[in-house]
Amino acid sequence: ENNCFVTPECIRNLFDYHSLTVKKNVESAFLNCLCYYRDKVHCKIAISTLFKLTPVFDFLPEEDVCLKDKRHLNVLKTDVNRTKSTMKIGKFTARETIKICPECGTKYRSKELSRIVPPSCNFGYDVLVYVGKAIFLKHLPDQVIVEELAAKNVYISFSEISWLGRKFIAYLTLAHRKSAPRIKEEMNSKGGYILHLDSTYEDNSPLLMTGLDSIIKIVLGNCKLPSENSKDIVPFLEDIKQLFGEPLAVIHDMSQGIIKAVGIAFKGTLDFICHFHFLRDIGKDLLEPEYDNIRKRLKKHGITSKMNYRMRQFKQAVEENMQLVDLLNNNELTCCENLLQNIPVFSAYSLMRWAFEGQKKGNGYGFPFDRPHFEFAKRLKEIHADINELRTIKLLRDHKYNKALHKTFFDLSDVINDKSLWKSVDKIEAEIEIFEKLRDAMRIAPKTGKKGLNSEGTSANIKTIEQGVKKFRKEIIGTKGYSENKQHQQMVKQLDKYWEKLFADPIEVKTGNGKKIIQPQRTNNYAEQSFRDLKRGYRKKTGNGSLGKKLRTMLANTPLAKNLHNPEYMKILLNGHLSLEDLFAEIDANEVRNELKKSQENVDKFPANLKKLIKKSDFPKMLKDYYFGLKSK
Repeated sequence: ENNCFVTPECIRNLFDYHSLTVKKNVESAFLNCLCYYRDKVHCKIAISTLFKLTPVFDFLPEEDVCLKDKRHLNVLKTDVNRTKSTMKIGKFTARETIKICPECGTKYRSKELSRIVPPSCNFGYDVLVYVGKAIFLKHLPDQVIVEELAAKNVYISFSEISWLGRKFIAYLTLAHRKSAPRIKEEMNSKGGYILHLDSTYEDNSPLLMTGLDSIIKIVLGNCKLPSENSKDIVPFLEDIKQLFGEPLAVIHDMSQGIIKAVGIAFKGTLDFICHFHFLRDIGKDLLEPEYDNIRKRLKKHGITSKMNYRMRQFKQAVEENMQLVDLLNNNELTCCENLLQNIPVFSAYSLMRWAFEGQKKGNGYGFPFDRPHFEFAKRLKEIHADINELRTIKLLRDHKYNKALHKTFFDLSDVINDKSLWKSVDKIEAEIEIFEKLRDAMRIAPKTGKKGLNSEGTSANIKTIEQGVKKFRKEIIGTKGYSENKQHQQMVKQLDKYWEKLFADPIEVKTGNGKKIIQPQRTNNYAEQSFRDLKRGYRKKTGNGSLGKKLRTMLANTPLAKNLHNPEYMKILLNGHLSLEDLFAEIDANEVRNELKKSQENVDKFPANLKKLIKKSDFPKMLKDYYFGLKSK
């Protein structure tokens, strides 16, 4: 009578539910009777929870007459037993009445239902968004998502999790494209955008190419390509230009396909090469031949296995005499017989450990900036000389206590006597000195940096950097023997070829607040960081180290999910909507189906009937017999 909010507790106060045998017809009658309360939805949910029933809701079209012909609508049919699930309501049955115009045949459905659940779907928009964020933002395993949804009274299978993830990206892709004019307007208010291009692939997968803006820091577009061929890249760049206009500048690696495609799609736009990629390629050309030989020679001798075996033998004796560490640190000399007996073992063990530390030297940039095998080889040579000197010292006037040093010395002998190895070490040392000079001149991948691959290089005036590289080039050309050194000649040739694409002057742009100076980033690390995040998230979710299979099956625009972390982008995307659920509810379901259908056209896909044929073990014989059959006929 007072329009109260009905809960299971309220009903239990009316009668003793546990002692009452309630038949199905009584349940239904009781449910229908109480549905006249003001809050029908919550009332139904409360009563259904009590009786363990699935609540039934009626949905009717909001229109009574046709919007075109103004004719009264007739009932076409009523869909019953359509079970839906949302996080707010849980599981319910939607009884939808569909009406039709007798004149033009236009069908009218309930808009209220379409705002809760996408057409022809069993799960609401809130479940769709929850699954999408769990997969692409939190990188949760499917099992965890299933369990979390079950706690919210939404029961879903693993295959449905995967399908909802794909639908989430399809909805996000359409929403992103629809918001392109607003994104373009926002970028123009900041003076424009700088396009970073990069691609990734693994295990013969298609190339996933991404374009990003480094000013607002958002992903603009993605596509899958069979290769880095300019003919395949140009349509992707044209699509970005159509949506967001001409960029202020384009930054990418040294891929010839990308360079050519940029020249076609963005003719006249400033085009720059990533300093990090350029320097890395120079370093590989200079150092890789000798470095590869160092790695192969160390592997041939199996020195790592030998040293690990020897350290396992010495480990217990070292752990029993750890006081030697303090004595060594404090330079305290002692003549304790036990320590004198064990210091040779301690020395051999600790020197081998020190050599292994050379493999960890570096700042996380990878080769050629970090050279762990070279550092390891140098340390091996150093400890071999030290051990040779120590093993001649008889602390207790007996050689038998120096057995550990003798064994370690002979373990290292094969490596030390390898002339090919040390010839490569001497050669690469001279080239490293040249490479480090260019590295200092370009002020990229700083040796004291702690950001690794995320480093943007030291901040410096671009003209100062250019002058430093000019000075380096002049020194190399003036070096004795330059005319015979093909590697140095190739390095200078590379500098000359890409000079105009390496040194970007600051760009002056007009914004709503007046003129502004924008300095393009010197690296393409922002784009590469996006791919590293993608791979790290996939590995966290699945535990699988390889991304090849995922790249073959994932939707191309999956990296768009990264934008959801950006508050500025979210404000543009939502455009007044309260949530992604509300935004997705306004997107036409047919557009989503088309987007999903288009995404299934993999670049490396071949016909299913051919796939079935070549799986037959006797396929070559079948083909050969067919040839002979044709010949005889």
